[in-house]
Amino acid sequence: METKTDGLQSLYLNREFSRLQFESRILSLAEDTSLPLLERAKFLAIFGSNLDEFFQIRVAGLKAQIDSKMDTPSIDGLKPESQLQLIHDYVSEQHIRASSIYQKSILPELAENDIRIMKLNELSAKQASDLQDHFERDIFPVLTPLAVDPAHPFPFISNLSLNLAVLLVDRNDRSLRFARVKVPSSLPRLQPIEREHSFVLIEDVIAAHLNMLFPGMKIASQDPFRLTRDAIIDLNLRESEDLREAMESGLLKLRLSSPAVRLEIAEDMAEEVSSLLYAELGLSESDTYCQTSPLDLRHLWEVYQISRPELKSEPWVPKTPRAFSSREGGAKSIFEVLRKQDVLVHHPYESFDASVVAFLNQAADDPNVLAIKHTLYRSSGPETSLFQALARAAAAGKQVVTLVELTARFDESANIEWAQSLERSGVHVVYGLVGLKTHAKITLVVRQDGKRIRRYCHIGTGNYHPVTARIYEDVGLLTASEVIGEDLTNLFNHLTGISQEPSYRKLLVAPHSLRQELIALIHREMGLPDGRIVIKVNNLSDPEIIDELYSASRAGVQIDLIVRSVCGLRPGLPGVSENIRVRSILGGFLEHSRIYRFGAKDRGADYFIGSADLMPRNLTERVETLVPVESLDLQTRIEEILDLNLAESRNAWSLSSDGEWKAITDEPDFCAQETFMNRLSQRMDPRKEPS
Repeated sequence: METKTDGLQSLYLNREFSRLQFESRILSLAEDTSLPLLERAKFLAIFGSNLDEFFQIRVAGLKAQIDSKMDTPSIDGLKPESQLQLIHDYVSEQHIRASSIYQKSILPELAENDIRIMKLNELSAKQASDLQDHFERDIFPVLTPLAVDPAHPFPFISNLSLNLAVLLVDRNDRSLRFARVKVPSSLPRLQPIEREHSFVLIEDVIAAHLNMLFPGMKIASQDPFRLTRDAIIDLNLRESEDLREAMESGLLKLRLSSPAVRLEIAEDMAEEVSSLLYAELGLSESDTYCQTSPLDLRHLWEVYQISRPELKSEPWVPKTPRAFSSREGGAKSIFEVLRKQDVLVHHPYESFDASVVAFLNQAADDPNVLAIKHTLYRSSGPETSLFQALARAAAAGKQVVTLVELTARFDESANIEWAQSLERSGVHVVYGLVGLKTHAKITLVVRQDGKRIRRYCHIGTGNYHPVTARIYEDVGLLTASEVIGEDLTNLFNHLTGISQEPSYRKLLVAPHSLRQELIALIHREMGLPDGRIVIKVNNLSDPEIIDELYSASRAGVQIDLIVRSVCGLRPGLPGVSENIRVRSILGGFLEHSRIYRFGAKDRGADYFIGSADLMPRNLTERVETLVPVESLDLQTRIEEILDLNLAESRNAWSLSSDGEWKAITDEPDFCAQETFMNRLSQRMDPRKEPS
């Protein structure tokens, strides 16, 4: 699809379109018949979930710009109205593709493997009778039909809710009436029938029994629809001096009054029904997406949970890092190890629990530990061992401080719960700096080592989230470096206290100096005959950084960018970016690490890892950290990660100068993730003694 504009703006790619291209790459995995069936179903569910987030935030933001009369163009010169039209056209095509995958590939192959999502007309008489009993007993009591008439205004439709729009004919006066039935999210979307691993969709079950909800009325039509609302929280700190109170108020306002941004309907919905929905929801055809497959493909997550290991990829069991394992098979003192060497951990290949969580557990239980300071952006809840370690440390009298980021998108409610639970456990909870999200992944442990105080640190690329740590690829550095410990101490004091931001000797910190430091490193490579830059991030859209990379390319610097999702840079433009190559890697694990290398191998390079992507929000609107990796052994491991990613071909796409992503098919078959697992298994061979 053409998105180019003329002149200088053609140097850049549209952020929203680039994000949707990433979703198309997800669909490519759902189509890939070399993958196990349930893995492909999972990728189709991920596509649906990702689109939900895209509309709640990105499309909502564009609509807000229009409502505010702000027609500022995007980096590529498109105004909000043009971007919305571009999105509608492209997503409509994606829905056609996703429906085809679902109906022509996923469903038939599930049936071939005795997993069936059935239509009601496929049920036997006994199955239909049993289903009716199940409806009357377990579903009917939960339902609340809501009529629309002068006495009953159009009901509020909650965000991401699945509903049935029902047209009714009054048998007495033949008048046409409208009602809405919300499909309860508290019940499974897939309702089991008597045969194992056979299901019907709950909305089909409800639709077949509407006569019980509307006795005496004739059902003229029933159509499923699903609504998406704006999920951007407007924090009014002028009315509240408490950030948590403001967030709770913002969440309540969001649930009750956020504007609608997308309507999903069945392709054959009656026109009088769609017209009524448009009028009541303030939407139009340009906000509507017609689908032939069931609405909301996230029900495929329920399919993925079925215990059929032969239809999934072989599960990976993360390994304990060799530095932390002993000959006897037990765990070493992490503090003892870090006094001798830095340790790099690569998740999920190496265990998060046996490294980062173990670090916090040992800190909690060690009587010589005096303080623990920790950031929390996303995590999995107060029942985790990570939470228990912090609570245990506080109960033991240690100084424990957790900086909880209340504005982490879609985790706001969970983080409020975290904050309250931590406070009840005696942990000091702070919320960082007003106006800046704290996205840095940092932990500082202060310990009495004999006659001296020593600081132990963890700086990572991923969240302190034990669940996602098993499926997200991330790296982290554990170190007892005095300088890094001092930098982290200064950063935590700045985040929890009142002070001017200090300078840092090793850490690169946003928004303090990260942008300037990265630009300085780019400029350094421009002045050298063997200039070399390799960057692995999730997103690249910052205009200033893109321009600096263009300048480096013009100066002859060889640049490889590994960008999982959004990329606003056009590689391969003559005279501009012909020395820049961009690739995207997907796979069974979500590529999430951020790694920066400046310099050629022979000359010696500088390596950094950390939380920061290359987007304006990361460099200007968030607290982010990058830490240098200075150990030669650990630099070799970072180089291995980058080299294997650059050799990836099985699940890799390259970005061309016309803005199109193309699957790499002209290189030997190679999978980096598979290679990492194989190599680590060989390194962990019990016949090889741990150091």
